[in-house]
Amino acid sequence: MVLALWVGVSVIVLVLLGLFVFGLRRRLIQRSGGTFDCSLRWDVSEEPDPSGKGWVYGVARYSGDRVDWFRVFSYAPRPRRGLERSAIEVIARRLPEGEEELALLSDSVVLGCLHRGIRLELAMSEDALTGFLAWLEAAPPGQRVNVA
Repeated sequence: MVLALWVGVSVIVLVLLGLFVFGLRRRLIQRSGGTFDCSLRWDVSEEPDPSGKGWVYGVARYSGDRVDWFRVFSYAPRPRRGLERSAIEVIARRLPEGEEELALLSDSVVLGCLHRGIRLELAMSEDALTGFLAWLEAAPPGQRVNVA
């Protein structure tokens, strides 16, 4: 009986510690500012996939001339992907379709992009999209930026 109680308390403490570390990591990512919720689908085909497969929920952070993308459900302190402003080409903008609406946050807009020849999709709110496009267009003189 005592052993079962001890194991139960240990499990609860570990779960609470894990949740605390998730929250602390997110707080540290957002501490420097310039963050927004952004789902990512990497290396997608030319046609939209309405099944909703492949989307990963994350947080993006502006960092100079790049956007660092972090997975939300991860303990990794480093970004999973880094997108350089000079290498991003916006090729499409659309609303989520089919089951994709369930995989993304409500009121998301999907932005189709090319980054160094790899097709990817970013899903973010309309406000975050406005900021992202403004950031892309605010590239220093001499840098090529393609916004459709």
